[in-house]
Amino acid sequence: MEERGKVVCMAKLAEQAERYDDMVEFMKKLARMDVDMSTEERHLFSVGFKNTIGARRASWGILSSLEQKVAAGEQASRMINVYRKKVEDELRVICNEILSIIAIHCLPLANTGENIVFFYKMKGDYYRYLAEFSSETEKKSAADQSLMAYQHAMVVASTELSPAHPIRLGLALNFSVFFYEIMNCHERAYQVAKQAFDEATNEINSAGVEGYNDSILMMELLKDNLELWTSELNEGETAKDNDIDMEVACFFL
Repeated sequence: MEERGKVVCMAKLAEQAERYDDMVEFMKKLARMDVDMSTEERHLFSVGFKNTIGARRASWGILSSLEQKVAAGEQASRMINVYRKKVEDELRVICNEILSIIAIHCLPLANTGENIVFFYKMKGDYYRYLAEFSSETEKKSAADQSLMAYQHAMVVASTELSPAHPIRLGLALNFSVFFYEIMNCHERAYQVAKQAFDEATNEINSAGVEGYNDSILMMELLKDNLELWTSELNEGETAKDNDIDMEVACFFL
């Protein structure tokens, strides 16, 4: 078996064993082979990093919530603050690493519309994650980079992918969450999600639902957010993005 095949097999094995740090190492090795990734390889690459960073994002959210409930200056508050910053440092390292890999090894080798959109979307996602916990200048820089990556992905998706394509829908979903949670542009978030949902609905109504299972999954997430934002019941809640579901959809493309 060639080296590329061996790396993919080991990444699959690591995924099944839920050893995501190992999975990330295998997929970094694949990316550095400078190949245009297949759908399966792209899936493994995304899933490994997403699971590695997902737990830390959840930890950061819990610690931030706890910190807000404790009076400033108390010993407990100081302890939580130190621990939160430790998690932020880990998040920053992971985000910067994958952004570097995407810039150097993934985007230059992406030869299809799917891969170009997929990796620009990932770029937008990981800059969004940086913006979630960063402050002041660093937050603005990360948000600007995220915006540019999402915008570029949207331009390519509009010409290369159909409105009901799962990757295009996942992009619109995460882009709308970016506007809502990072930019605090609620109206723009709604517009992005609503346009994507309506255009995909028109395509599926014309072609029939058969073969659109993955797209329907993305549309359900878009609909959930639209209902959340429309009803104004979102105080204290977090809009849904496709951190888990998109990988499932992409695997079957």
